[in-house]
Amino acid sequence: MIELRELTIGFSGRTVLDKIDLTIREGEITIIIGRSGCGKSVLMKSIEGLVKPVAGTILIDGVEITQLPEKELYRIRKKMAMLFQGSALLDSLNVYQNVALPLFEHTGGSAEEIRKVVTDNLELVGLPDILDRMPVELSGGMKKRVALARAMVMKPKYIIFDEPTTGLDPVIAAGINALIL
Repeated sequence: MIELRELTIGFSGRTVLDKIDLTIREGEITIIIGRSGCGKSVLMKSIEGLVKPVAGTILIDGVEITQLPEKELYRIRKKMAMLFQGSALLDSLNVYQNVALPLFEHTGGSAEEIRKVVTDNLELVGLPDILDRMPVELSGGMKKRVALARAMVMKPKYIIFDEPTTGLDPVIAAGINALIL
């Protein structure tokens, strides 16, 4: 379960989120809606531990993360993945390397095992044959789908999506929505 209690976040003296309470139970899909610039992405990044609050608590499966040392925070982050608004693919790595990166970093899998997991996840997002392509060679929709494959590759307990279907054509967006469900 993800719980936010009295969460307040600000930057340079400007409050972005003020005393937010939110509970997301395991298996739930929660959608945060608001106008541009209202703090949706900041809220999501705070759940990942990427943005520190001014006040309040963030609990992930009962563990309060705002004061955790980095080593402990990394352990909690392994339960989560985030699909960033702009895909956040590494330009110097090809598609295979981008999707495989979490597996190489956090598992002891063999090269063959990792390749199988990567190709399976790329197949799920409808891109089974682009392992050697570089991000610059991909359309915006392809980049989002590769980023989704990377988010799913570690089978996280929680996936946080920041505008997962923005800029996608309706058919691809429907497919991404089906994968999220």
